[in-house]
Amino acid sequence: MDFLNNVLNFVLPITSLIAFIFFLPTYLFFKFLSFVFRSIFSEDVAGKVVLITGASSGIGKHMAYEYAKRGAYLALVARRENRLREVAGVARFFGSPFALVIPADISRIEDCKRCIQTTVAVFGRLDHLVNNAGVSSINLFEEYNNHDNAAPIMDVNFWGMVYCTYFAIPHLKQSRGKIIGISSSAAWLPVPRLSFYSASKAAVISFYETLRVEVGRDIGITIVTPGLVESEMTQGKFMSKDGGLYLDQELRDAMVSAMPIMPIDSAVNGIVRSACRGDRYATEPRWMRMAFYYKTLWPELVEWVNYLIGMTSSSPTDSFGKRLLELTGLKTWFYPESVRSQELWL
Repeated sequence: MDFLNNVLNFVLPITSLIAFIFFLPTYLFFKFLSFVFRSIFSEDVAGKVVLITGASSGIGKHMAYEYAKRGAYLALVARRENRLREVAGVARFFGSPFALVIPADISRIEDCKRCIQTTVAVFGRLDHLVNNAGVSSINLFEEYNNHDNAAPIMDVNFWGMVYCTYFAIPHLKQSRGKIIGISSSAAWLPVPRLSFYSASKAAVISFYETLRVEVGRDIGITIVTPGLVESEMTQGKFMSKDGGLYLDQELRDAMVSAMPIMPIDSAVNGIVRSACRGDRYATEPRWMRMAFYYKTLWPELVEWVNYLIGMTSSSPTDSFGKRLLELTGLKTWFYPESVRSQELWL
């Protein structure tokens, strides 16, 4: 057995490199043809039923608006019922024939089951499941005195998606539907103070990549890895190490630094286009994809840059990146007005 592994250790890297050189251009050419074909025959979601979790704000809210403009029926899920009703009203104005409001906490399995059952009971079907709900925590790992306080991050970001997906699969198989799982670019970027958040989003990617092998012939799965997009998170809404939610834009500036935040309308339009096209992955803004290749090819460089930007100050609300942002005056150019506001309205 050791002999076999030693042979593979020597032979497989060489043969793989040769295969990449010869077959990668052909593979990329066929991927391009597939992209063109899927773009031409993109799915029309008019009259179809779309369930969106975390629909009261940010990406989820604007996903509802984008699907509404395309004529889809909506099931909107979040804890804040008053916000959901506002979103439902706007969605109907944009063109949704009907927007169902379902107040729920997706970290609870019984709530997830109720969301799916209610949607199917009202509409008779389910075509797209948009698993979007998420929370973020900005703390060093060593700052947690009680790691149970970080459990809601995994409960919402990962288990909420798992529960909703489990109960939705039979209905999505019937409709040959799609799952859109909102992960994050932080899943593959080692950003300091995001250890639990990044782990939860990496789990989402692994879960859906494995599920694609299991049910991918019956259900399309698009894994979304947004970068910095206009939302409550980029506005500075975080979960503290004690488990509560709070707004801290000084900490946000220290983390985001001089990085452009993408307007949410453009980001969501790209995500829905990718989902309807049947893309396996979607990243908005698209240039963030390059960070994945940097991480893969030069991990030491990425780790050093992230340390320089976020860890060269003893204060969490001060960083080299924040000082660079203030020195260059780029905040008004890189940060949309909504995320500079102290009022959480998204």
